[in-house]
Amino acid sequence: MVRLVLFDIDGTLNQTRGAGVKAFGRACDMEFALPNGTQRLNFAGRTDSGLAREFFLHNRIEPSPENFRRFFDCYVFWLDYMLTQTKGEVCHGVWELIRQLHALPKAPALGLLTGNIRLGAEIKLRHFELWEIFQTGAFGDDHEDRNQIAAIARQRGNQLLNDSLRGDQILVVGDTPLDIQCARNIGARTLAVATGTTKFEELQAHRPDRLVEDLSDVTGEEVCGNR
Repeated sequence: MVRLVLFDIDGTLNQTRGAGVKAFGRACDMEFALPNGTQRLNFAGRTDSGLAREFFLHNRIEPSPENFRRFFDCYVFWLDYMLTQTKGEVCHGVWELIRQLHALPKAPALGLLTGNIRLGAEIKLRHFELWEIFQTGAFGDDHEDRNQIAAIARQRGNQLLNDSLRGDQILVVGDTPLDIQCARNIGARTLAVATGTTKFEELQAHRPDRLVEDLSDVTGEEVCGNR
């Protein structure tokens, strides 16, 4: 039975309609005078810190702790603003699935496994009134490598539950091939959802344990292995 469900954010829990990418672009422009700084970056499934490093290297900027701090201080300011300017939404089926998971006799712990830096994740999820739902998580400022973020999320889940979870007791829910990959890296089960930018057929080619068009196509009992 699944005891820990780890959710990706963008394209899985919510759609920000480009707010995060726009905020990244503003940080490139405002802090480093590069208004087209996001043009060569592929955001799907990536980590914020990895994207910032790639931006620095493309533009011969020293990837120093100070430059990361400058970038992300600016980014989170603009992210908060951009979310008020775009018509984002919670992905279809998210609220109902969460209610079903909470209602289970042995409800799993709910956590985050995301490439967003922690403050960015909090800003996004507070905007959609989702932040308080999650009990644990790992983020893009924990590590630049998504596989390592998954390992950290598993470790924090173990600490929360005071147990050493097997891989089959963890479910990762995500909308990109990189979510499937990082779940496999920790031996977790995978639920892929086609509410992001990756098409259903492409996700299918990566052979997740379960694939749905959106989270209304699965129940809490099914997610946790009760059915």
